[in-house]
Amino acid sequence: MKIAVIGCTHAGTAAISNIIKLYPNATINVYEKNDNISFLSCGIALHVSGVVKDANGLFYCTPEELTELGVNMFMKHEVLDVNVEEKSLVARNLVTNEVINETFDKLVIATGSWPVIPKIEGINMENILLCKNFHHANTIIEKAKDAKNIVVVGAGYIGIELVEAFEMSGKNVTLIDGESRILSKYLDESFTEIIEEDFQNRDIRLALGETVTRFVGSEEKVTAVETTNGTYEADLVILCIGFQPNTHLVKGQIEMLENGAIKVDEYMRTSNQDVFAAGDSCAIRYNPTGQHAYIPLATNAVRMGTLVAKNLMKPTIRYMGTQGTSGIRIFDQNIATTGLTEMMALRMGMNVKSITILEHDRPEFMPTYEDIRLKVVYEENTKRIVGAQVMSKVDVTQSINTLSVCIQNKMTTDELGFVDFFFQPHYNKPWNFLNQAGLQAL
Repeated sequence: MKIAVIGCTHAGTAAISNIIKLYPNATINVYEKNDNISFLSCGIALHVSGVVKDANGLFYCTPEELTELGVNMFMKHEVLDVNVEEKSLVARNLVTNEVINETFDKLVIATGSWPVIPKIEGINMENILLCKNFHHANTIIEKAKDAKNIVVVGAGYIGIELVEAFEMSGKNVTLIDGESRILSKYLDESFTEIIEEDFQNRDIRLALGETVTRFVGSEEKVTAVETTNGTYEADLVILCIGFQPNTHLVKGQIEMLENGAIKVDEYMRTSNQDVFAAGDSCAIRYNPTGQHAYIPLATNAVRMGTLVAKNLMKPTIRYMGTQGTSGIRIFDQNIATTGLTEMMALRMGMNVKSITILEHDRPEFMPTYEDIRLKVVYEENTKRIVGAQVMSKVDVTQSINTLSVCIQNKMTTDELGFVDFFFQPHYNKPWNFLNQAGLQAL
């Protein structure tokens, strides 16, 4: 059996390492454009801030390790063409320009995503950077050394983490986003307004509800960013606008969403039964809605890659879907979210209600305790939980993993009120704050 794998970050690495264990006699050919694999891009901001001293520590697998297992690693090879029906592909060695033609019995698409790059005047100027891979991380570190005024475009997780890292490094930071709030895809307003106030207290300039119209520069180096509402000085600009699936190789050959994300079934199969896909190139079942959705997260990618290997020859273990569960630490706030925000659910036409509770993490008779803000979003008629958010200076983010399981299992707020949680004064209250949310929703 000959297996071709295109792409080797999280989904690809997980698929390959499991395939070789299950099918040691298979021929596995891996095609990767970069000279490295398995880079944890979520650690870029930690590297920028100095928390992670060596970016090499953000790799958890190497091409050499997979080669030792018997995998044929075609590093720095770009796949130029794929014919799904004929089961063939064409790839070019980016070092020698040699072109190779190869066939396969099974194809695994793990091509991931690439940052959205808008067509804006001046965008190709020097010091306007992307933030995605290992080389981007090193370039940002180097360029930031001499930068005084840094503009981050995009107020999602990556943008927010970079803003924090640059502020901690003593830079003048401006954050621009077309939405009126930061992290609007992940958190509702009662959460984001707290973070925004904290940013402003730290002299981080927020240019929200503004769209970049032009990059201004001198001698091809950026000096300012113009928006619909102002002009901001910039020695360095980082684009964190979002990601799009990198699936042009198989466009028109297998089913996709409008944005190009490949639709896979619960066994990671595409519309062609010999073609599998995993990771940021895919659309998967989103449990809060029951529909396919594009949710590029490393956690999803690793699970999906593992399932590709398990289901390569026959349907064996099904994917349970995703809630898009994620977490972030911003200065001294620990934040996590799962499923839909209330705003997102309402925009989708869902009939939802929410309950927000302000609690302490421990009984008040303890010498110390911290505030917890928890919001649970649920369908008004069925009481089915569809989303949740938590924020606290104490780390209670694991509670969102619990609520993720609740969403996956279609639990209601009534049931949440009476779930069995332990009580110990060092850790929580007699009525756990998750119980409290369910009880107050009653």
